[in-house]
Amino acid sequence: MKAGDLYNTEPERVPQDHEIAVEIGGFSILLRTQDRIFRDMLVSRYAGFVGSASQPRFEFDVDLTAPSELPESESEDDVRVELRDGMWRLRRGDFRAHWDPRAGRGRIRQSANPYSIDSVLRIVHTLILAKEGGFLLHAASAVRNDRAFLFSGISGAGKTTIARLAARDVIVLTDEISYIRRTQYGYRACGTPFAGELARVGENCSAQLSTLFFLVKGPQNKIEPVDAPEAARLLLRNILFFAEDAELVKMLFRSACEFVESVMVRRLTFVPDQRVWDLIQ
Repeated sequence: MKAGDLYNTEPERVPQDHEIAVEIGGFSILLRTQDRIFRDMLVSRYAGFVGSASQPRFEFDVDLTAPSELPESESEDDVRVELRDGMWRLRRGDFRAHWDPRAGRGRIRQSANPYSIDSVLRIVHTLILAKEGGFLLHAASAVRNDRAFLFSGISGAGKTTIARLAARDVIVLTDEISYIRRTQYGYRACGTPFAGELARVGENCSAQLSTLFFLVKGPQNKIEPVDAPEAARLLLRNILFFAEDAELVKMLFRSACEFVESVMVRRLTFVPDQRVWDLIQ
């Protein structure tokens, strides 16, 4: 080596962080990665829900790894969410994550795909909402005349169908996962980027919740009342919740009971054509 080479050595490159803040339901979560291409993928995936990175509610560092480097799991679909020593630990076949809600920070280990991070965000939001009387619900949701409507049901009940049939003056918030926040004025439905068969993210807006409809396909369009016990049972069956935590489960049960006492709940039997929206005003 020549003496001059000592002065021509390039400085060691410091990995650069690439950030994106995903804002859903008014909660901003900052995702930080050292992979620019992955960050750009997330910007595209969450278009319409990218917020300011200046004051996030929580922050996650995302470590990308090959799928083969993740520890083996019982099943690709087996989700485990546990609280240990104040730290939430999340795992599935395609990701591992931990999150300290007191510090507002966490870390995710996954391969470079948008589906794992999507699942982590859903889980984190269920934990946030459970503490505040809200929840994520298997339901389409939409806004008409400044009022929000939920359309819930089991797979095949018609959530995507009702969203696809929406009239021009209807704003679709989601056709798959609805975001319900409790406020001092009642409940608000918020748009989400969690799409179903419609394959289109919802609008990033919210409105005061008017009615929860449980969907049934039938020979004619009609709306019928649902009593509170049945409404609570149907609601609990469709709420998304993954945590193995007795205290939060109790809170969620109480929240569901309070919800059906405060919000109008109806059964909507419908024929899959646009005339059903004549009943939803």
